This record gives sequence, C-alpha cells and structure tokens, in this order.
Amino acid sequence: MRPADGQHWCMPPVDLPDLPDVPIGLGAEGTRTERDTLGDVEVPADRYWGAQTQRSLVHFSIGDDRMPIAVCHALALIKRAAATVNVERGLLAPELAAAIIRAADEVTAGRLDDEFPLFVWQTGSGTQTNMNVNEVISNRAIQLLGGALGSRSPVHPNDHVNKGQSSNDAFPTAMHLATAQAVERRLLPTVRSLRDSIDAKARQWADVVKVGRTHLQDAMPVTVGQEWSGYVAQLDDSMTQMADALAGVMRLAIGGTAVGTGATAPAGFGDDVVVELARLSAMPFTPAPNRFAAMSAMDDLVRMSSALRGLSLVLFKVANDIRWSASGPRAGLGELDLPTNEPGSSIMPGKVNPTQAEAMMMVCVQVIGNDAATAMAGAEGNFQLNVFRPVAIKNVLHSIGLLTDVCDRFRQHLVEGAEVDRVRMRANVDRSVMLVTALAPTIGYDRAAAIAHLAMRDDLSVREAAVRSGVDPEVFDEIVDPVRLTSPEA
Repeated sequence: MRPADGQHWCMPPVDLPDLPDVPIGLGAEGTRTERDTLGDVEVPADRYWGAQTQRSLVHFSIGDDRMPIAVCHALALIKRAAATVNVERGLLAPELAAAIIRAADEVTAGRLDDEFPLFVWQTGSGTQTNMNVNEVISNRAIQLLGGALGSRSPVHPNDHVNKGQSSNDAFPTAMHLATAQAVERRLLPTVRSLRDSIDAKARQWADVVKVGRTHLQDAMPVTVGQEWSGYVAQLDDSMTQMADALAGVMRLAIGGTAVGTGATAPAGFGDDVVVELARLSAMPFTPAPNRFAAMSAMDDLVRMSSALRGLSLVLFKVANDIRWSASGPRAGLGELDLPTNEPGSSIMPGKVNPTQAEAMMMVCVQVIGNDAATAMAGAEGNFQLNVFRPVAIKNVLHSIGLLTDVCDRFRQHLVEGAEVDRVRMRANVDRSVMLVTALAPTIGYDRAAAIAHLAMRDDLSVREAAVRSGVDPEVFDEIVDPVRLTSPEA
C-alpha cells in the first residue's frame, strides 16, 4: 500500500527510469507530416504540436484572443497526474510515464509556452486545446525517448497522454485548476494587501473630522477613519465571498470522461488523479460530488465570476469616492492629496489627475462585462456538456489578472501615498450647514430648518445663523461639537 497520506492507489509507487537530457528545441526547417484520424496534415517542422492543433489554427483563426496559457499549464498538470496514476496502476509502461511526466513538467514550468497558439474561439468543449497539450507532450516525450516526431510512437497523444481522460472532463478540470491557483495565490493576497493599506490609513486618520455626504450633498460629520473603515469592511466581505466561491472551484470533474459516467476510465481513476493534483499543487482539490453537474454546467465558475464582479463593485465605489475627495485642487472638494505620479495634460501645464482611480474604475467596468459573458456561457449547458467553456475561462482569468494588477498598483501608487488636507476639512466642517441637525432635538426640526435656510441665504456659519435666531451661544457650543457628533454613543 502507498503510505497513509490520503492517496488511493492500491499498488506501490513505481520507480521511473532516468531519461537522457535532451534539450528543448527541434531546429528543423520546412514542414513535417503529422496525422490524425482524418488524414495527413503538414505542420511546421520546428514545432511540437501535431495535426489537430494545426487544423484548429486553420479553421479557427478568429480574432486575437489566445487560450490563456494558465489553462495549458493546468492541462499539463492533469496529464502528469494521470500518467502517475496510470503507471502505478500498471496501465502505462514506466518509460512512457517518465517521458510524459518530464514533458508535462516542462510545460507547467513555461518552457514550451510558444507551442500553445490556439484561439479562444474554438470548439466549446476545449477539445482542440486539450489535444494541443496532448500533442506537444507526446512529441516532446517521443523526442526524449529517441523516436521520430509525428510518428505517434512510442507515445501516442490519445492512447497514452490522454489515457483515462476525455476533453469533456479534463478541460473543466483545467479551468478549475487555473482559476483556483490564480485566486488563491495571486488575487486574494493582493486584495488583502490593499485592504491592509486602507486599514492603516483608516487608523492613521481616525481623528480627522470631515463633512459626511449623502446624495453628494453635505450631511452630518464623520471621521476619515470611519469612512475608510467602511472600505475595509467591504473588502473583507468581498474576500469572504471569493473564498466561498473558491470552495466550489476546488471540486474537479476529472473521472467523468465523456458524459459523466466515467466510461473507459478504470474505477476510481478520477479520484486518484484528484489526490495527485492536490499533492502536486499543494491545494485542497476534491472530486466533484456529482460529475454530471460538473460537466454539464459551470455553476462553480459562474459563482466565482459573480464574486469577482462583487469585488469590482466595491473597488469602483472606493476609487470613485477617492476621486471625488481629491477633486480640485482649488475648485473641487480638495480633501485628499494624491501622489503626483505623472503629468495630467498635454495642454494644461501642472495638471495632475487621479489616474489610478480612473484605471481602477475602468478595470471594474471590464470585469462586470466579463461576468455578463460568463453568466451567459454558464447558461449554455445542454444535456451532458456545457460547450461555452473557452469563453468562460478566458473571461474569468482575464478578470482575475486585471483585478490582481490594478489592486497592486492602486495600493502602491495611490493609497500608500495619499494624504488628507486637515485644514481644508476643518474649514468645510465649520461651514457645513448640516451641523444644525444636532440642534433639532433641542429646538425642533422646523426652527432648525429655518436656521439652515438663513445660513444659506446670508452666507453665514450655522453658529452665526443660530445665534441670530435666538439660540444661546453656549448652548450651541455644547450641543454642536463636530468631534462628538462622529461618536454620539461615546
């Protein structure tokens, strides 16, 4: 038995043979003949891909959107895990397994990235990308074993590299692998860093009183710390939502093969591959509890996309508030001073703009659009297979990448260097008409409203208008304390 580490195989691990150190690269010119079940195809002689990849390049040359390389890396990890399971079950010769594993490791390390040129707009199951990975690993494994490229021997792309799998379960598994790794290792840490930087500013500015605003109009005072603590809470909620969605993405479809039944794969094969994937990635992947759902729908990915949209809505609000607060410098609110990163105008000297906030908001708009496309793709699960998978994973990974980058830049180039204009904020508070709200419980709503209208009409401070209206100055000063109004229960 394999050691008790959560693995499933009943056979002991197999010692794989050492392979010669064959450098990556073909150094050939012209074309070579590859073949598939439809016949011969000429492919570039300096490439590892084969006939099905070449056919896809011809038939689906649509736009500039290439399959995200993270999906190809994830597929290669699946091929490695499957080869390990197959060899330990005695279903794959050790020398073939060794070559497949070596080639798959080279793919996941990014050493063969140029071999994955296919477009997003292809078969909706991702079959052509799955075969692209199978063909590259097959030909590289053949090279490692001293065979002839294109011969499909001794390593066949379908019979050996794809053994126990179907594109219909391998591709959705790769989608989940790529998404989970991008969220867990890149996006969540970056959002957490942004959250912590905003929290540090909230604590730094806990005593800075400013005019609160509702409907973009003056309202009761708050502290800048209170305002920014709201941003922190929103980001905390967003990270919780992403973590909840991530739990679903951790469930993998592998083992369902073509329609969810697992036909042509050995019993328990998918579960064993999932265990190996969890070991290789150091992430808690589990088998999908229902592979029919995992293959016919994309509910877990759609929920992750929705969580990304939710994060984008939070970030949009944060960036927009900051942009408004920094408006000016003289004719706007001017309450925040943002870092001067670059000139803001090709015609107006000295102008500086809130560009990081603008970039953040544009990213958020894009993510919202990506989510709409992903939701529509998720609805296209007909019978046993959803065939809108490439567009969904393209959009989800695009959103993750954009949000990761923009959160990092926003933190570095805006939040960490932002400062408050205490003098401007104090002056705004002193002139705020809505301080009269504090008088209403004592003198009544109607009389307080009359004081507010008087202050506005004659351009008076609230204190001046209140005293003119008969309010005792000492009573006013006792009741209308902006600092105390930010914490009435203290």
